[in-house]
Amino acid sequence: MDEKLYDLCDWAEIEAIVYSEHDNPHSLLGAHVTDDGILVNAFIPNAEKVTVIAKNKKYSMELADDAGFFAALIPGKKKVDYKLEVQYEDGNKKTIIDPYSFEPVIDGMDITAFQNGIAYDIYNKLGSHKMTVDGVEGTLFAVWAPNAMRVSVVGEFNDWDGRIHQMRRVSDSGIFEIFVPELTTSVRYKYEIKLRGDLCVMKSDPYAFSSEVMPENASIVYDLEGYNWKDEKWMSTRKSSDISKEAVSVYEVNLLSFMGKKIDEQTGEMSYYNYKEIGKKLCDYVKKMNYTHVELMPIMEHLSDESAGYNISGYYAPTSRYGSPKDFMEFVDYMHGQGIGVILDWVPAYFSRDNFALAEFDGTCLYEHQDPKRGVHPTKNTLLFNYARGQVTSFLIANALYWVEKYHVDGLRINDVATMLYMDYDRKPAQWIPNIYGGNENIEGIEFIKHLNSIMCKKHPDVAMIAQENTLWTKVTGDIDSEDGLGFTFKWNAGYTTDLFEYMKYDPLFRKGHHNDLTLSMMYHYSERYMVSLNQDLFTGGKGTLVARMPGEYEQKFANAKAVVAYNYMHPGKKLISMGHDMAMYDEWKAGDWMNFGVLEYDNHKQFNDMVKSLNELYKAHPALFAQDYSSEGFEWINDNDSSRSIVTFLRKDSATGEVLLVVANFTPVPYENYVVGVPFKGKYKEIFNSDEITFGGSGVTNKRVKVSKNEPCEGRENSITITVPPMGVSVFSCTQVAEEKSVEKPVKKDTVEEPQQPKNEQKKKTTAKTVAKAASKTVAKAASKTVAKAASKTVGKAASKVKKNTKKEEK
Repeated sequence: MDEKLYDLCDWAEIEAIVYSEHDNPHSLLGAHVTDDGILVNAFIPNAEKVTVIAKNKKYSMELADDAGFFAALIPGKKKVDYKLEVQYEDGNKKTIIDPYSFEPVIDGMDITAFQNGIAYDIYNKLGSHKMTVDGVEGTLFAVWAPNAMRVSVVGEFNDWDGRIHQMRRVSDSGIFEIFVPELTTSVRYKYEIKLRGDLCVMKSDPYAFSSEVMPENASIVYDLEGYNWKDEKWMSTRKSSDISKEAVSVYEVNLLSFMGKKIDEQTGEMSYYNYKEIGKKLCDYVKKMNYTHVELMPIMEHLSDESAGYNISGYYAPTSRYGSPKDFMEFVDYMHGQGIGVILDWVPAYFSRDNFALAEFDGTCLYEHQDPKRGVHPTKNTLLFNYARGQVTSFLIANALYWVEKYHVDGLRINDVATMLYMDYDRKPAQWIPNIYGGNENIEGIEFIKHLNSIMCKKHPDVAMIAQENTLWTKVTGDIDSEDGLGFTFKWNAGYTTDLFEYMKYDPLFRKGHHNDLTLSMMYHYSERYMVSLNQDLFTGGKGTLVARMPGEYEQKFANAKAVVAYNYMHPGKKLISMGHDMAMYDEWKAGDWMNFGVLEYDNHKQFNDMVKSLNELYKAHPALFAQDYSSEGFEWINDNDSSRSIVTFLRKDSATGEVLLVVANFTPVPYENYVVGVPFKGKYKEIFNSDEITFGGSGVTNKRVKVSKNEPCEGRENSITITVPPMGVSVFSCTQVAEEKSVEKPVKKDTVEEPQQPKNEQKKKTTAKTVAKAASKTVAKAASKTVAKAASKTVGKAASKVKKNTKKEEK
């Protein structure tokens, strides 16, 4: 080797490069200006010969280390553009742009925001991104791994060799990056991370936009740009509306369970349906059933089908089971075009323990807590996020915004919020440690939730943030600034569903002793913006399906389940029902495992399904059922105390339209004829829904004729109607007020024969009696009860008697 070149070589640094232990290879590799010229270093394993091409001249590089380290000293006093011509040992020759000839792409502002938990678009910097740097097209790879000894990007483009593209540590940020020029195709890749102790691990990219189909787990370079969205009308309408005052009926669905799998025509093996295929079928069903939204169980990348997506391994990648990211964009776009909103289940509380994903990412507990009492979910066997780290907060909040901004989703249902609020939730005493104040509140988790919701509300106030929170934590939907709340849009009412199922489990004969379980929810309903949900969590884990959880024999179970669903739609709050619990037609859809969700348990599922369809139609058509869900003006009890017959009656109202609906719910299998119900005003009451209709599998006890109210007091109201209450059923009546009739005196016909004149005194007496009697008659007409009317009649009698006495007196 040339002596001058030999003296310029830093042999200790070269050894670190050769043994793949360097965390800043750019400091040695590439071109560096020296007093003697430009020193060009390259480490290319398996290369036989390397030549530098600069200013149309070629300079042979000398082999400084047999592992593939080459060096050359070329003339010049400043950096120049150059390429490397590589002759490989296998005879192939290739001219490349040196990846170590580029300056860092991630700047100080990105790093500061990332560290402070406010990098809300960090997914545009970390991960893999096709871009142009210094006029050269390529792909930037960047990953956060602060405790790694060395990080390399490996993939199809470098034969998965961690020696070739060793990444540089960007200052003290813990971020490693490298720009690979001329890499513009969608290739598979991973990060090879060298840990302390010379152990190497291969990790998927936490910020990857796409991944291989599981069980393979390599990340894929993917460009999200270029999709032509067609949902401008939907998005514009969403921005101008208030979802809390709209009809929201959500269909919760697992895409795999909904469609199952198909046989691949080419391989003969089972394969998944595409997002576009699923979208068409799902949309047809949802529209037919009159739902307003679909809620997808997690579609973020995950290893196991059995987890239903809740053990997430790739937070930024729509699972490739069903196609590409743009296929999922088309899924959402199609739904919006058909008038259906899309909500995603999102899991920021915990993540999977898969060794290729976030767990111990750089050899340390990076995304999770190190102490198992804080870092491990004891019942789900998952890892809990460490919200005290700004980088973790940036990762999660940016991820929530990513699904809203890149995929136009309309809401996120945040799973297992209680795990983020409490240190001891779902833990035994020995499995948790108190916070710094000695309490059980998860201070960092609470602040993360507030941070998340405040940013989402600021950037996208039209996006619904829905909490699955099963405890008595207050102000979950309270305003963050004025009420010290958590800032969610809605909260699943777990207390309501628990009480309802507790009530329904009893034989109807004994429900009268548990009537409070049925009515308790309205005592606290206005404390939060609740969503009443019949979600899949209520029926998994051996609890049984909706029908199976009801008491009695087959017919009784079926009738009870119908009553539960119908009552749910009448109760204030937005609606959600999980797939299968609307008894969808299994034969029609040929779905994969809907049996797990209780679809084909009984023969009457078609009739049940028809009832849910009618309920959705009714719900959407009547503002009284949704417009004032969270105002006390939207609900009024008629009678919540008829425990002996297990009947409740109430009103649903909308002040804007003046609409009033009367709801009567009977939770016994006994029909009641001539049942008197107090009504809000004098009017006509028409039954517009009855869950006991024959078409719904009921006995047909309905009210076919319009009921006209009578002026007969009942339940503290002046007017009432008499109806037939169906057994184990819910009836809904429209209420049309009738104006009070005003009495009009008929004109008296004048006789052509003139009557003889009466004496003035006699005329005065009759006029006085007539005036008094008329005044008394008005008192009778205005009386609301027989008692008052009787009193008024006495007044008439006294007045007439008084007149008679005065007349006799005057005659004497």
